[in-house]
Amino acid sequence: MSPSVTDQDLIEGLRRLGLDRSSSVVVHASLRSFGRVEGGAEAVCNALISVCGTVLMPAFTFDACGVSWAPPGHQRPHNAARNAETWEAFDAEVRRATPWRRDTPVDADIGAIPEAFRRMPEVRRSRHPLMSWTAWGSAARDILVAQTLSSPLAPLQELSGRDGDVLLLGVGHWANTTVHLAEQRCGRSRFWRFGVIDAGIWVELPNIPGDSSAFGQLDGMIEPVASTRIGSCEARRYRVRAICAVVEEAIARDPAALLDLDHPGDERTGAAWRQRLACLAATD
Repeated sequence: MSPSVTDQDLIEGLRRLGLDRSSSVVVHASLRSFGRVEGGAEAVCNALISVCGTVLMPAFTFDACGVSWAPPGHQRPHNAARNAETWEAFDAEVRRATPWRRDTPVDADIGAIPEAFRRMPEVRRSRHPLMSWTAWGSAARDILVAQTLSSPLAPLQELSGRDGDVLLLGVGHWANTTVHLAEQRCGRSRFWRFGVIDAGIWVELPNIPGDSSAFGQLDGMIEPVASTRIGSCEARRYRVRAICAVVEEAIARDPAALLDLDHPGDERTGAAWRQRLACLAATD
């Protein structure tokens, strides 16, 4: 059995990436990728707080608070949303969903580290029913208050303005939400979805991003600022601005860049491409 990863291993690994108290980072992480971590997910969170000045993580709640269908007859252009067959079916789905609260757990597929981070003292959380963010540190408040119901990715935009970093800990670019920020700047991957905010009360929410399964292509398009191994975890650091610049340039060349149109298992893939084409047509 390989030795466990200690607090000091985590701190030293983050420092090898060039991170320090001046660093503002958005973190996407897999606890399992490290191997055995002494202290588990909380230890990873504590290491990030010990090293960085500001830490941002996703705290998305699509599974708990989202409504799977659009209402009967509801249509938005290129929205890739399926409609409930009846209002009774839609209302049943609304009743199934959990109203969003500040203590709503993070979706399981976001990971154990973001959920542990949500529970930590002094960690703030934004109020979006589907795409809230959590943050700790000197810029936490300013980053989170940038978000509105119509701009779920605004915390990443604020982080970009601060020349912040994306930290991928044992995950690929498929988990890199910053790519969606660049897409949306190009008029792509802007979907309308529904969330529950109180018992029986639902809201329609714009600019929800789409499929990210083909974002792994970025590995051949951009090099990290730094990379290292922490236990068995491959840790990579990128500039938010650099990722956005590469993605926006790629989409400017090809409206289908970073979309897998040959295997569109997710209906949002083709819809995102059509959104970009419609955006180009509107500017001609």
